[in-house]
Amino acid sequence: MKLIDLSRELHHKAQRLPNHPTIEVYPFSTHDEKRVVDGYEFSSATMVLHMGDHGGTHVDAPVHFDETPGALTIDQMPLETFFTEALCLDLTHVPDKTDITIAHLEAAEKAAGVSIKPKDTVLLYTGFYKRAAGTEGYITDFPGLTKESATWLGAKGITAFAVESVSPGRPGRNNFEVHHVCRDMGFTHYEGVINMDKVVGKGRFRFLAMPLKIRGGTGSPVRAVAILED
Repeated sequence: MKLIDLSRELHHKAQRLPNHPTIEVYPFSTHDEKRVVDGYEFSSATMVLHMGDHGGTHVDAPVHFDETPGALTIDQMPLETFFTEALCLDLTHVPDKTDITIAHLEAAEKAAGVSIKPKDTVLLYTGFYKRAAGTEGYITDFPGLTKESATWLGAKGITAFAVESVSPGRPGRNNFEVHHVCRDMGFTHYEGVINMDKVVGKGRFRFLAMPLKIRGGTGSPVRAVAILED
């Protein structure tokens, strides 16, 4: 068994959408601060982590995009949502600032030599993170799904899909429509999933990305991992 880390690093002022809280990571206490208790000297180091529930590699809860009373919060979602069979589709030929179409997905599935099955998590590998992370374009210039291509994925009965970018659809209307497809068809998505180059072409594998148990959370950071059999 081999584990592949698919998660972004959380660090001070890491990139995020401007309508989400700033990510802040800084020391609260250090080993330079010595304490003495009952004559015993010791120190401990701790960090402050301040961020929204959609920072870094994260998953959206239905309540994020569904205003219907009773829409599930992150702590209410079944744990099975976050541990599924998976496959990765190669979409590196799709240019930046371009819609990912149904034709792109169909061709990528055929090229992968494996079929999308109900309850799968589908990773969409564009190579965008390596091209653009750390630049202003990372927030705006990614290829993204459309209402139609997201619906095509939903019709497969998937549990979720994952993208490298900060949003699943191109900025603007497309992105809102993709979120609403997730709402209407009952699946979700991960954003900021990286290192897909290490799993593309590997066939089927397991995907694990457990969220924090945030009461009423609209999403959560996750440590996304691919589990490959040797």
